[in-house]
Amino acid sequence: MDLLKISDFSASEIFELITSGIRTKDRLKRGIPYTPLEGKVLGLIFEKPSTRTRVSFESAMYQLGGHTIFLSSTSTQIGRGEPIKDTARVMSGYVDGVMIRTFGHEIIEEFAEYSSVPVINGLTDMHHPCQVLADVMTITERKGGLEGLKVAWIGDGNNMANSWIEAAAILGFELSVACPDKYCPDEDVLAWAMEKGANVKICVSVAEAVKGADVLNTDVWASMGQEEERAERIKVFAGYQINADTLKLAKKDAMVLHCLPAHRGEEITDEAIEGPHSAVWQQAENRLHVQKAVLERLLK
Repeated sequence: MDLLKISDFSASEIFELITSGIRTKDRLKRGIPYTPLEGKVLGLIFEKPSTRTRVSFESAMYQLGGHTIFLSSTSTQIGRGEPIKDTARVMSGYVDGVMIRTFGHEIIEEFAEYSSVPVINGLTDMHHPCQVLADVMTITERKGGLEGLKVAWIGDGNNMANSWIEAAAILGFELSVACPDKYCPDEDVLAWAMEKGANVKICVSVAEAVKGADVLNTDVWASMGQEEERAERIKVFAGYQINADTLKLAKKDAMVLHCLPAHRGEEITDEAIEGPHSAVWQQAENRLHVQKAVLERLLK
């Protein structure tokens, strides 16, 4: 089994992962050793820079008793033109699983097709399932679950928005996405979700999306690989921001999420990310714990 996108898991499987993540977090806080992956090795392939993804996966494997091998795009033969399917078949003989952080989603799909060990998506341009699992875990800890909640996504209809749309279709919560014209989530992902009966609404107005929301969530306006578009995106996305005014439109106990890194003063204000509504640091920490649950399920 692989984790390439949120929809690779059912609702019950996602809830099991969240429960397992909360349990492993509690074990760590209480200093109880738990090493179910002793002797296991996870290969880490990074074609995009990373802070949270690399550190959380390496720490997760170490704390579960396993090991990691880090490979950058310049230290593998993929970077010199070796076919992805060749690397996938070779690495399958060396490690017990592979985590990949790359650009096109078709890269990880091809790798998974030819790999005989589990493959985990650490981020592609289309999906970011590990981050959304951590977000769902954070909401569960703070709100007790997602049933009956409204989540608002503000900003770019990027990989995070796509994964949130899949999560809404599977888990049944309400999702409003506020994004400028021409920067909407992937049409195929949205069509799939609507066929599943998802309660997802695409809005141009930030006010409409955040009204009565329990969770406000955002990401940078220009993701990795979009640096040349940055100046234009700053103009287009002006106003698509989590700030004191947007928080006033949400519920009084609304929580704020951001997958980081944040460009303070652009998609989120310093006041919002540091204020009492923020769950950003809990959210970042939960990458470690929910990924432990994923690793245990796929590698054990």
